[in-house]
Amino acid sequence: MKRFHVHMAVSNLSESIGFYTAMFAAEPSITKPDYAKWMLDDPRINFAISQRGAKIGLDHFGLQTDSGDELEELNHRLANAALPVEEQKNASCCYAQSDKYWTVDPQGIAWEAFHSLATIPTFGGDTTIPANTESACCAPSIGSER
Repeated sequence: MKRFHVHMAVSNLSESIGFYTAMFAAEPSITKPDYAKWMLDDPRINFAISQRGAKIGLDHFGLQTDSGDELEELNHRLANAALPVEEQKNASCCYAQSDKYWTVDPQGIAWEAFHSLATIPTFGGDTTIPANTESACCAPSIGSER
């Protein structure tokens, strides 16, 4: 089963945690000095925020899978979209180690398909942002042709 993922950059983490905790009627599943994440079942979403100096607002969208097989299925879908796709295996980002595929949609919004493997003690940051997007934590540099 897949879970929708949204990552937003915020200017004030504490204030944002208060707002989203009230909106979701749930405490974050993970809270770090620069990051918080809610793993919700209603709606089924992995909603993450971070305060790390990125442009405020939407960072990226994604789909989180429960298995490597589901991740490979999503990779095939991304390939069928005829946009560049970058693979990241054992990536360290957002306090997790994951296998990922990244792409950028026609509007320039980064999309991440990923399967989390383990938690890690640091935010990580394997690579830099795709050249034609405003942000996307830990996304590889993806070709600019669309």
